[in-house]
Amino acid sequence: MLHGRPAQAQTGSKQAEPPKARVEIPAMLEDTAGLAEFVQERMDEQMKRLRIPGAVIAIVKDGRILLSQGYGQADLEQDLPVDAATSMFRIASTTKLFTWTAVMQLVEQGKIDLDADVNTYLRSVTIPATYPEPVTMRHLMTHTAGFEEGGVGYQITTDPAALPGSIAETLNRHKLARIRPPGEMSAYSNYGAALAGLIVEEVSGMPYDDYIRKHLFEPLDMDHSTVAEPLPAAFLPYGVVGYAAGNGRFTRGVPTFEGGFRPAGSGTVSAVDMAHFMLAHLENGKYGDRQILKPETAALMHATAFQFDKRLPGVTLGFSEKMINGVSLIAHGGSDPLFNTELYLAPAERLGIFLSYNGGPGSEAAAELVQDLFDRYHPASEAAPAEVYASAESVRKYAGAYRFTRRNASDIDKFFNFFAQLNIAAAGNTLSLGSGSERQSYREVGPNLFRLEGGSNLIGFRTNPSGQVTHMMLDIAPDMPLERTPLLDRSGFWLIVVGASALIFLTALPGPLLFRKKFKAMTPAQKRNIRLSAGTSAWALLSVFAMFAIVMSMDVMQKLGGISPLLVLGLAMPLVTAGLTAALSVATIRVWRSKDWKVWKRVHYTLVTLSAVGVVCFFHYWNLLGWQFG
Repeated sequence: MLHGRPAQAQTGSKQAEPPKARVEIPAMLEDTAGLAEFVQERMDEQMKRLRIPGAVIAIVKDGRILLSQGYGQADLEQDLPVDAATSMFRIASTTKLFTWTAVMQLVEQGKIDLDADVNTYLRSVTIPATYPEPVTMRHLMTHTAGFEEGGVGYQITTDPAALPGSIAETLNRHKLARIRPPGEMSAYSNYGAALAGLIVEEVSGMPYDDYIRKHLFEPLDMDHSTVAEPLPAAFLPYGVVGYAAGNGRFTRGVPTFEGGFRPAGSGTVSAVDMAHFMLAHLENGKYGDRQILKPETAALMHATAFQFDKRLPGVTLGFSEKMINGVSLIAHGGSDPLFNTELYLAPAERLGIFLSYNGGPGSEAAAELVQDLFDRYHPASEAAPAEVYASAESVRKYAGAYRFTRRNASDIDKFFNFFAQLNIAAAGNTLSLGSGSERQSYREVGPNLFRLEGGSNLIGFRTNPSGQVTHMMLDIAPDMPLERTPLLDRSGFWLIVVGASALIFLTALPGPLLFRKKFKAMTPAQKRNIRLSAGTSAWALLSVFAMFAIVMSMDVMQKLGGISPLLVLGLAMPLVTAGLTAALSVATIRVWRSKDWKVWKRVHYTLVTLSAVGVVCFFHYWNLLGWQFG
């Protein structure tokens, strides 16, 4: 595939008719008093229902700020209200928009070529030549570089003493493998964004933090914004506190930092500052009398750069595309353990919306509020009923397990995504996703394209030349498509292996206790074999239970903020299991050679051994044998 060319699904000759979008937003949006009242009512209701301590919004339109308002508290203990102009929220991955904008500044200066090998610009890090095609800046910006996902134990830190952290040293210490050819498929990558930030440093000759301040924040009058960590002393009075909710009360959260991954998520900003940033992007790179991007550069950055399917949203050079009520948007969100942020731009409408929350389900709140705003000010047009293409038989080929392309193959991170799969079921001539009250049904409205019944969300599929389904994509996440899950990567397969092994282990445990008379009459060698079988069974069961319990009990901060002693200790257990299994395998050979036991006893002993081998294979496949940290 040529670099930067969009990948497309097979679409056939007949395509779904999308709802027709209205050309202009109703003038009622210009009624700023009515807009402020509407948002206030919705914010009050959401913050009470979803238990959110504080929030902020900025809405810009046609070159001016229509609304910038804070809600709730920036600091509950100090009783400080949120101020849209000065309260500084952590915006996590929305920081990437600063990184991508900086890259485009260097592109228009001729210092970076979007389609050149990034190794051309990197001096302190080298990307391996895993595939014939090199990784380019276009690949980094569209998340199509093909890196695996990592982060367990190192992506964030809660220790200010570890800051600021060298971007180059961090990326060298935690190199991620290339697991697919570049330009083939999107897979959202923090590592790729951090690489882009390092290139900004090494091409410009300025530290990343300084470049963003001088070339973005200063010309845009973003006086309450920084990507530096920890928060500089001058900004400490304005830093918003993040909170966790539990037991009916808010708990002051522990701040997290990105360290060497700053270009992917270290931003702390005010809503008014982000309004300035949105205005620059919406006004052809211009803010006031200052030009941070040429008009043609801004247009290039906002244009579709990669698509899974022409009929679905794609990704631009830094943004994800979305569609709400027929309006085309480019957007970027960000979340950390305490904060949630969403930014939406509608370039054709010259409209921008920024939202940030300091606790609770902020992403859910933002999605609700933005939908409410569009329903009020830009309601969807009536769409013609879509023709149903599929028969029950043809729909079955789409059913099965899918995994996100954003995954890990090399480190313990792989096991942390053991259950991160989507199962698509076929029911009649519809596909279903989820279960119970969250079950959604989709009908085919075009070749390899399905629409939510009673809604507008779409799912697209990609097939190979043989007609086999290989990938799927939810239109709400164009930078994170999914691929068919091979048998050995299916959680269901390994649960069967481990479950069957556990049942056989249980039959081996009571031997020395329930058959004590027979056990006493055995030879020393037979006793050793029985004890080894029972001991291996018990230890293997305990090891499997321990690994699931330890890993599944870790929250995001525990997962990404360091290696816990409990996890280090727990990872010794699979190694002991492997050693016991090796000894049990040798004992099994001796049991068959000695012929001291009846055949059925030897068969049972062999089944226990094979079960232990199955568990060791499970540990090996999911990178749990040893301390395989990235």
